Formats: sequence, structure tokens, C-alpha cells
Amino acid sequence: MSRHVHDEARVLLRHPWGWIASGFGSGLSPFASGTTGSAAAVLLYWLGGAVAWPLWLSLMVIALVFAIGVPASTFACNALKTDDASAIVIDEWVGQWLTLTVGAIYWPFALHPWSWLGFLACGFLLFRIADIFKPWPASRLDRDLGGGLGAMADDAVAAVYSALALAAIGYLL
Repeated sequence: MSRHVHDEARVLLRHPWGWIASGFGSGLSPFASGTTGSAAAVLLYWLGGAVAWPLWLSLMVIALVFAIGVPASTFACNALKTDDASAIVIDEWVGQWLTLTVGAIYWPFALHPWSWLGFLACGFLLFRIADIFKPWPASRLDRDLGGGLGAMADDAVAAVYSALALAAIGYLL
């Protein structure tokens, strides 16, 4: 573990907000922490059977995690003295879950027994692309809001783009 990641871990894992902000440690990867956090979110989504949940329940869970993620991310930003540290990945969790939840609406799971794997992989890639490039207004929210709210809001907006793309792909299939 690099010294920088070790220092972040030491600061964040002392407090429950830090555990939440870091995606229970998944954001402390020394390499591509956002991707690692997103992968953890996809794994949780799949293991939790969230693809079979009613839409209203999934959206409620996502809204709750978003609401908890704002103060957790604010704590982490303040503790690490930055607006959006790479160790903060609860925003990736919300974005990934929103992408998969909305994207599942038109996904043809009945076409093939392995179609869920393609769905998860496609949702993962689409969200990572949207999160990295931050299409407007995601980039503006990140810059203008800053802190915990900015960290959470930009990924939620990026997730809208990736969710629509995932749903469109499912519809076309």
C-alpha cells in the first residue's frame, strides 16, 4: 500500500463516515480507486439480488445512500483537506446502482441465461465512461458545488447518462 493511500486509510477508517465515504474500504485501492469502488458496487448489486427488486425499492435505497453519502463525503473531504479525494467512492456506488437500476428497465434478461453478465459489464463500463468524462452538467456540479454534495451530485448526473444509454442498448437488443 502506498504511503498516500495508507495515510488516507488511517484518517478515513477512524470514523464511521470515513468507512461509508470510502465504500467500506473499496476506495482505498492504490490503483484506480474509482474503478475499484464501482466494481465493488456492481458486486454488491448482483449479490444483493437488486436486479430483481421492485423499481421503487431500488430507487429508495439509492436515495437513502445518496443522502447518507453527502455527509460522509463531506467528512472525508474535510478530513483529507480536498474537495473530492480518490478514496471517496460512495458516489460511485450511487452512480453505479442508479445506472443498473434504470438501465434494467429495458434489458432483455430472458434472451440468454448469461444476459445478466452482459448487463452488469455494460452498465459498469458505461458508468465508468460517464464518470470519467463527466458530461455537462455533471462537470459543472462537481466544480460549482464542491465538497460532499458536489462529489455525490456529479456521479448521480453521470449515472443518468449511462442509465439511459444502458436502457437504450437493452431496448435495441
